[in-house]
Amino acid sequence: MMGTMTVPLSILDLAVINRGSTARDAFEASVTLAQRAEARGYRRVWYAEHHNMASIASSATSVLIAHVAAHTNTIRLGSGGVMLPNHSPLVIAEQFGTLETLHPGRIDLGLGRAPGSDQNTARALRRDPSAADTFPHDVLELQGYLSDRSRIPGVSAVPGAGTNVPLYILGSSLFGAKLAAALGLPYAFASHFAPDALVDAVRIYRREFEPSEQLDEPYVIAAVNVVAADTDDEAAEQFAATLRARVARFLGGGRELGEDEVDALVDSPNGRHVAGMMRYRAVGSPTAVRRQLDDFAGHADADELIVAHAARDAGQRLHSLDLLAEALGHTDTAVPS
Repeated sequence: MMGTMTVPLSILDLAVINRGSTARDAFEASVTLAQRAEARGYRRVWYAEHHNMASIASSATSVLIAHVAAHTNTIRLGSGGVMLPNHSPLVIAEQFGTLETLHPGRIDLGLGRAPGSDQNTARALRRDPSAADTFPHDVLELQGYLSDRSRIPGVSAVPGAGTNVPLYILGSSLFGAKLAAALGLPYAFASHFAPDALVDAVRIYRREFEPSEQLDEPYVIAAVNVVAADTDDEAAEQFAATLRARVARFLGGGRELGEDEVDALVDSPNGRHVAGMMRYRAVGSPTAVRRQLDDFAGHADADELIVAHAARDAGQRLHSLDLLAEALGHTDTAVPS
């Protein structure tokens, strides 16, 4: 080990379906990544709910968590996050109550209010566009089901009631910061793809935080992209390939693009905007990545970092995970529960 980092590290796994591979391949890679993360001392692995995205396999988030939990032993697993307006609070309480009952003390429930999809997909989900407006109420209803104090008379989550699965509010704006502060919940900021409001949101959250049964003091998790490789040049090449793929996916209209077309998109104003979404990143050799992550943790005023290993290839992501673990020690700071 090169030394101990000041904050714990966790992993955001998007269960990426690489070109030429299948969702089954992505799930097998997710199991391997979680097993390696567990062996390497990472705190938790989270999976994000996305729909109708050809490159992301974590749409049935709770099912994937169950699968990975059955193939690991100690690492915390959770959602980063479940998009609560897509679901009834009771169903999510039952799903995560089931997970906590099967894997006690290992399950996190991160909650977001974004649709995680486009408008057509939202309609296919039977999602009312106004559902996000009731997000604060839905969080409280869900919290009631997971405690022993349901807010709906005569309705209990079975399983779920009394499991007290810890809740986390996810966000990329000031709304989530204010809600997490008001409810006394941990706050996770999606700075790996929505960097602009990070500093303001964390400042507001810490200033307005009200203690709760779950949490005495504010707790901030900040997300950051990571590509660690044996050399700075290798890491830069891997990140450039990831960025090109992301620009092509967002701006290519679903078409197969030639190299010249991708070059033009990367250099376009929209391409630079996509690159700006990945502004918060640590790319380089293990020593360089350690230094960048330390700087980012201070900038974000974070209690924990959740890293998205951004290399496109599953083997490169595992190697990045290993190199980062070798470069960074992990503290025993208590996890909010």
